[in-house]
Amino acid sequence: MKKIFTYFKPYKWQALLGPLFKLLEASFELLVPFVVAAIVDNGLGAFVNGGYPNADKGYVVWMCVLLAGFGLVGLAFSVTAQYFSARAATGISARVRSDLFKKLQMLSYKDIDQMGEATMLTRMTSDVDKMQTGINLFLRLLLRSPFIVFGALICACIIDPASFGIFGGAIVVLAIVVYAVMLICMPLYKKSQAKLDKVLLSTRENLSGARVLRAFCKEEDERKNFANSNEDLTKEKKFVGGIAAITNPLTYVLVNLATIVLLWTGAIRVEGGLLTQGKVIALYNLMGQILIELIKLANLIVTVAKAAASAGRIEAVLSMRSSLEVFTEEKENEADRDAFIAFSGVCVRYNEGAEDALSDLSFTVNRGETIGVIGGTGSGKTTLVNLIPHFYDVSAGQVAIDGKDVRNASLQAFLRERIGVVPQKAKLFKGTVRDNLLWGRGDASDEELMNAARIAQAEDFLVEKGGLDAIVEQGGKNFSGGQKQRLTIARALVRNPDILILDDSSSALDYATDAALRKEIRKLNTTVFVVSQRASSVRDADKIIVLDDGKAVGIGTHEQLMQSCDVYREIYFSQYEADKEVGA
Repeated sequence: MKKIFTYFKPYKWQALLGPLFKLLEASFELLVPFVVAAIVDNGLGAFVNGGYPNADKGYVVWMCVLLAGFGLVGLAFSVTAQYFSARAATGISARVRSDLFKKLQMLSYKDIDQMGEATMLTRMTSDVDKMQTGINLFLRLLLRSPFIVFGALICACIIDPASFGIFGGAIVVLAIVVYAVMLICMPLYKKSQAKLDKVLLSTRENLSGARVLRAFCKEEDERKNFANSNEDLTKEKKFVGGIAAITNPLTYVLVNLATIVLLWTGAIRVEGGLLTQGKVIALYNLMGQILIELIKLANLIVTVAKAAASAGRIEAVLSMRSSLEVFTEEKENEADRDAFIAFSGVCVRYNEGAEDALSDLSFTVNRGETIGVIGGTGSGKTTLVNLIPHFYDVSAGQVAIDGKDVRNASLQAFLRERIGVVPQKAKLFKGTVRDNLLWGRGDASDEELMNAARIAQAEDFLVEKGGLDAIVEQGGKNFSGGQKQRLTIARALVRNPDILILDDSSSALDYATDAALRKEIRKLNTTVFVVSQRASSVRDADKIIVLDDGKAVGIGTHEQLMQSCDVYREIYFSQYEADKEVGA
């Protein structure tokens, strides 16, 4: 929790003024029983023949005005305290949410894969909201409730020292009950939040895969899976909620028992002339205040327990360090310093104990070359190109650009600003086409954007849809798969990258469009990596890397591989007829 408390620093005055004004409000509240006692004892006099014949009406009126004044001043203090507390809570939660987003942006692909999207969303939404509610109540009630409880105990001792034992005993027993409930509930709230992750994951998968579910008639299966996850969450919340719910009834029972004892002993002492009626009423009011504040305190502890569990989950993410290895000092370079890009004995393993996704991979690339990467599904093609912008770390070996290990390089200036990446799954963002293409380079002109669209074979359909001002819906769902791929290629080309990575980015394109795209890209003065399962997409490359089960089983030109690599020949001949049809 230490990291979360650092967020209080910019709001230290609000965090101090909120509780302070609550204490001022509480001080006026503690004075009320004394005024009521004075009204009964001094203003009304003795109760005779069903009334108060000796009542001092003027005194009673002034005391009532005083009570009203206490109420108005207390209201002003309460509103002020709420303002400062809410401002601190919302400000802290906003900063935490912002830093969570920044942290998630800094994590490696491996970290994101392991954590999962549902977990990250829960941290950003539900956990932050619970923490904000907890901070707000914490600032408002943490000092106020104990102050009222112990202040009432002191006031009761001042009014009637003999009642100290009743008040003290009730407070001790209630404190034990509340503390026990808090200890039990804290770990249970953490467990229920973890089950919420599963419910959110199920919901997200169903929304994103709705078409697949309906195509395979799996709606009923998914309903059952969701119902099971939801039932687990409901059971967990009912269980912890049931334990937390015990607090209020127990508090009422214990305080009412103490009130009965107080009234019984008070009546005896009034009859014996040891205590006045006004003081008994004052003691009763003080016991009522203790009851109300202990209920508030019990609810506060339950809320804070939830907030603390959520804050712990948030802090776990904020404390994460990216698994990407970055050297602070120049490491001895094992790669070929003359090559633009060099892979030297590269091995990649995603998880400990798993098999290598790539093993002992070595090759060099000269500036301006086109490199084709081909192989079967799961052969490691995407893993290979993801190492160039340092999205993943090597388990062994080295990847170097311009003779510099990517782990020594600045991710932004040296690596990623020089690289244009078109991922397997085309991803567009809500806005306009212009907004999406400007991700490539923020200062690009409309002419440059349209030129990139022309190279990517997107110009024709883009003009039909309204040009750069065409609206892009969430996820680009108003564009076809091929159109989205061409727009993501255009986005990468806007950057004028030194290295262009096309990761199976033409899979939704017809052969003619794919061929036209390759022809335009060959005119660019850039180093291109083309990942594909189509032989026609890579056959004109300067160098083709053939992968099979994470190993490079062939590296060379199309002609060389046709002579020396069985895997490449098998891939090529399986597609030969399709290649022949487009004149490949």
